[in-house]
Amino acid sequence: MKRGAVMTQKDPFFKKLWKNMRSHPLLYIMILPVLAYFLVYHYYPMYGMIISLFDYVPTKGVFGSDFVGLKHFKAFLGDPYFFRTMRNTVSINLLLLLFGFPFPIIFAILLNELTGTRLRKITQTITYMPHFISAVVICGLMLDFCKTNGVITSVFTAITGQEASNMFSHSAYFQPLYVLMCIWQEFGWDSIIYFAALTGIDQSLYEAAEIDNASAWAKFRYITLPSLKPILIFVFITITIGAFKMVVQPMVMTGGGPSYSTYTLVYDIYQTGTVNWEIGTASAMSIVFAIFVIILTIIQNKITKDKEE
Repeated sequence: MKRGAVMTQKDPFFKKLWKNMRSHPLLYIMILPVLAYFLVYHYYPMYGMIISLFDYVPTKGVFGSDFVGLKHFKAFLGDPYFFRTMRNTVSINLLLLLFGFPFPIIFAILLNELTGTRLRKITQTITYMPHFISAVVICGLMLDFCKTNGVITSVFTAITGQEASNMFSHSAYFQPLYVLMCIWQEFGWDSIIYFAALTGIDQSLYEAAEIDNASAWAKFRYITLPSLKPILIFVFITITIGAFKMVVQPMVMTGGGPSYSTYTLVYDIYQTGTVNWEIGTASAMSIVFAIFVIILTIIQNKITKDKEE
């Protein structure tokens, strides 16, 4: 047995792989669709890293096009609209984290306090349903609600006393309305995640806190919040990624206007590559965006690691 084990360890990797493939061919055949998916949709798009260095013309191919080096990087980094677009994206992300992040936590805690199981299920269902509505449909509803005689516009003018007008014609309203739309669509989904975590907390901890006459705030701070920490980090990351990936909302609701005031980074990449057909510049922008997301992920992982320690 020992000799066979030693021989197996000395076998080259590809030789062992070939033996396994011959022994279990059906298992490896079942893996092929997954490998094909990753090759086509994850690894092949990395071809764009090379395209960013060329003045790419589809009919000529990559290496038939003129090599321009870092020209595309200099072009969009020197464009003042790029930094405005980045500012819009970061601003929306911060607003979502400020308002969209804590609201589901509060709602989940209130939901957990409901004694009636039937009422709790009805509330969960009603708040959870918007999550399954298409983003395009949600945008259409917001456009209807925010037109001159829309519901949101009517409420806004009644509170502020301003003259009624289409709210999306004012760039200052886009970000607050987008955040409101995201909260309405996603807080039910996020609150259910929090609610599941709340129900999994050991109730004996709360019983011990009751014996020590701990206040509601003390129980939340020292029991509930630490128990929710992994879920908090997960939702924080998903909200951040979702905000940076935003493209449908400015496309449908404002078209990026007026004057680039509602452009986001991914929407700008889409416009540059598919509308303006500047594929090299769009590829360069995608690389910078990827680097930005990687840096953000490293920072988040660092924060998470420090908190766990």
